[in-house]
Amino acid sequence: MPESAEIPHAGTGRHLFLYDGICGLCNRVNQFVLRHDAGGQFDFASLQSPTGHALLQRLGHSHAELTTFYVVGDYRSTAPIVLSKARAALFVARALGWPWRLVGAFAILPTPLLDFFYDLVARFRYRLFGRFETCPLPTPQQRHRFIDV
Repeated sequence: MPESAEIPHAGTGRHLFLYDGICGLCNRVNQFVLRHDAGGQFDFASLQSPTGHALLQRLGHSHAELTTFYVVGDYRSTAPIVLSKARAALFVARALGWPWRLVGAFAILPTPLLDFFYDLVARFRYRLFGRFETCPLPTPQQRHRFIDV
């Protein structure tokens, strides 16, 4: 991430989880990660937030298209890695440890195949899991893990 990618409030996590804040599925995934990320490896920001907008712009993506989520690994380092869609999901699963790490076995599959299934779920996620009018706020206990809240 270029130096101009300033993050206004950095939590204590090592990786940044960027998600669609109005997506019911994305918010369920956030809650799952928060429950199972005992080491606090992940901080969170919605794609609709100022941080999300700025990062998407630098990555060459439109903030109006909310069809994926991203993980920025080692997001405060000088050499962060940016993963999207299925590769981002696999990264999260592996980082959560046992038994979620087993999902990482799917990493042997080619990215186009993994992303085909990711895109299929993403296409119907609002119909299947609902949509919020605004991004739900984290609980007071979770707030320190969210950027731009």
